[in-house]
Amino acid sequence: MNRKLIIKFAAAYKSRYICSVICAVISEILGMVPYFAVAAMITALLAGKSEVLFFLGWCLAAAGGYIGKGLFSGISTSISHEATFRTMKQLRRQLIAKLSRMPMGNLLNTPSGYYKDVIADRVEGMETPLAHLLPELIANILVPLMMLIYLITIDWRMALITLVTVPVGLIVMRTTMGSYQEKYEGSVRVSNEMTNAIVEYMGGIEVIKAFSQSARSYAKYSDAVKDNAAYFYNWMKSAQWGMSCYTAITPTVLLPVLPIGYVFYINGSLTAAELVTVIVLAMGVVGPLITASNYVDNMARVSTVAGQIQDILTGPELVRPEKPVELAGRDIIFDDVTFSYQADQEEAALEHVSLKIPQGTVTALTGPSGSGKSTMAKLISGFWDVNQGNILIGGQNVQDIPQKQLSDQIAYVSQDNYLFDDTIRENIRMGRSGATDQEVEQAAKDAGCDKFIRSLEKGYDTVVGGAGGHLSGGERQRIAIARAMLKNAPVIILDEATAYVDPENEAVIQEAVSRLVAGKTLLVIAHRLSTITDADQIVVMNAGKVSDSGSHEELLEKSELYQHMWQAHIGAKDGEEL
Repeated sequence: MNRKLIIKFAAAYKSRYICSVICAVISEILGMVPYFAVAAMITALLAGKSEVLFFLGWCLAAAGGYIGKGLFSGISTSISHEATFRTMKQLRRQLIAKLSRMPMGNLLNTPSGYYKDVIADRVEGMETPLAHLLPELIANILVPLMMLIYLITIDWRMALITLVTVPVGLIVMRTTMGSYQEKYEGSVRVSNEMTNAIVEYMGGIEVIKAFSQSARSYAKYSDAVKDNAAYFYNWMKSAQWGMSCYTAITPTVLLPVLPIGYVFYINGSLTAAELVTVIVLAMGVVGPLITASNYVDNMARVSTVAGQIQDILTGPELVRPEKPVELAGRDIIFDDVTFSYQADQEEAALEHVSLKIPQGTVTALTGPSGSGKSTMAKLISGFWDVNQGNILIGGQNVQDIPQKQLSDQIAYVSQDNYLFDDTIRENIRMGRSGATDQEVEQAAKDAGCDKFIRSLEKGYDTVVGGAGGHLSGGERQRIAIARAMLKNAPVIILDEATAYVDPENEAVIQEAVSRLVAGKTLLVIAHRLSTITDADQIVVMNAGKVSDSGSHEELLEKSELYQHMWQAHIGAKDGEEL
């Protein structure tokens, strides 16, 4: 089943692979010409032949065969590699497309290094099996078979004797290769664990240093590396005897051919010319078979990697239609929504939530940490499917809206936005790929980050580093807000969007947001209540449920939880002023 998946993708380039196989077979046939030439010349010498042109002709034939072998081998390899790289490209595109359709929960619950390992490293490891396995395996089996048929026409006994070392070597190798796929699967597992440990260590290096956890964290990383090395060492050690015997026994084709052939010769059942021909050709039969047997591990590798690819491609996904739907406005409605991040989770993140966010209004979500505010924002964005109830945008269920159309409707700014290792200009331009430089810079001005960008040595062409690591948290946040402004979507979600912004720039951003949301639907998630007092509707969340809703003044009168949060907020602000 796993191999069929690879065959399915490679089938798109079937004609190229067939052409590659043909060239590989021609290459191997031409590679046998020098053996025939040597056999013919030795036979001629034994017969007393001495014409220069005869030997010169066979020398030229041998040289032509050698050159032709290299030429057709190069053509075969070039064609198969082109088809293979196209297949790998298609595989990676399918995997990336699948990730975009998977629920965020599946992505977040998977170690961060796993998908990188499969999409980058494991698919890359398919290059050798795909580019070499099919053409070279077929050629290295077909040509010796043709040679064996020719040897049978000379003497069927000697033809069989020529192959004696092959089954003996394979039987010995079987003691090692019998568990190869299981061992390879284990190597993939320990390699994944090592990759995850490295990614975790490098990603958390700042926290590790800040809390003096270097020794403990390094030990986890070090242990994973040592386990990986130990696994491969023990595997190679266990395979050493079998592989050494195989590589020593299989090529020794002349050990049975010479003595038995000599016995046949002195008994008169084999001529000297036939014996010489068998000896020379025997040395050319086993070599390709040994090469072909070396692809056994590649076949096991294909099966294991294909299994990992299959696991991803057949994993759960958010099923969305392809055809855009008509939206009647931009009202957002939660209709008795219940949601849990995991199926076996006892306590739901949201429980029977019903709420209407009217088009063109500002709705603020507040409440204690873990009360479900960010979950609601992510459900609106289509990151997960609800377990019960419906979420409607413009009268359409979110699950009935194509993912691209839904994405075009929403500009989402979280408290920890990701910036790509590219220039500031390109990171902002991701909000709208066709935006001009002037539009990008205007969005930055509106977000209050134009001044600090121009103060950098390369301005808008400054590379922000991996995940925006060259910038401060507040600077990253303002660039993310500028990106959302440039997108100009009808629905804006700000999830603690000013959490990392200093008070001076917060005022600038608040003013910019006011301009941005004119006539649009805005959902704001905030703990700093002073930033949402002017909201049309404030929804107080508690333990995954809507505790209360209303204006700031209404909630101060009727919501005990909101009153408590407001007093705590005012007290904190008074403390800051002191």
